[in-house]
Amino acid sequence: MAKTAMLAKPPVSDRMRSIKRVLWVILFLNLGVAAAKYFYGMATGSAAMQADGIHSVFDSAGNVIGLIGIALASRPADESHPYGHAKFETYASLAIGILLLLAAFEVGSSAAGKLISQNYTAEVTPFSFIVMIATLCVNLGVTFYERRRGKELRSEVLSADASHTLSDALVSIGVIVGLVFVSFGFPAADPIVALIVTVAILATAYDVFKHAFATLSDHARIPDEELNAFVMGIPGVKEAHRIRTRGTEGEVYVDLHVCVDEDMTVGAAHDLSEQVEDAIKLKYPQVIEVLVHIEPDDGHED
Repeated sequence: MAKTAMLAKPPVSDRMRSIKRVLWVILFLNLGVAAAKYFYGMATGSAAMQADGIHSVFDSAGNVIGLIGIALASRPADESHPYGHAKFETYASLAIGILLLLAAFEVGSSAAGKLISQNYTAEVTPFSFIVMIATLCVNLGVTFYERRRGKELRSEVLSADASHTLSDALVSIGVIVGLVFVSFGFPAADPIVALIVTVAILATAYDVFKHAFATLSDHARIPDEELNAFVMGIPGVKEAHRIRTRGTEGEVYVDLHVCVDEDMTVGAAHDLSEQVEDAIKLKYPQVIEVLVHIEPDDGHED
């Protein structure tokens, strides 16, 4: 009983609640940044600054989608979802990717229109730089915080959103550069930078889709060789094979075949399987379930 208590993990709902808290904090910060950039961009006629503000709005929409996804993912397993609802977090990541594609279209079409019509309306004032630098600092702070928490909580939504926010920060740097060129008499630099914004958003969308599809396609979460070497170090294990892992980054399922001495009793084999399960969960905190299939070590793999 003591060992079981020692190995007990915090409920999954604790992890989900932590992710929700992070998303709420980021949501309010993103809304503030978006409002500052977009409305000042409208006031000064800067297409790049407005584009950057739109990008930040979609950051906020992504936070809302993340909150909905986490609310669904935190529901316990039931008859229709015996493995739980964790993949709703992945579906939320896909929805964020779709929003990014819509943002890329909005930003790109606006910039292309200005280049075609040659209607350059951006005005540069010292306050333009103050707004952009201040929002850039917020974005960098949000990125650092969200990425750190995403790694700690192994959250696909937080990791994807952190990459999204980082792209927003890089875009802000581009806008600042564009404003510098406009101030030196190159007004076309403003929509050109807005097109660069579009490319950055598309690159972020690709990264989000790539990570989401890895989960939905049951991509291995722990290298087979690494897990095999670890299991083989457990006393009583003669061989391990057919190792499979899947799930989200934060909730991994493992199943494997373990060969034991042919003379081992059923009770001893059962105890060894529990030792293997406990050892894997202790080594890999993201693992929530391990299925161990015991086989006699007769030199043949079943």
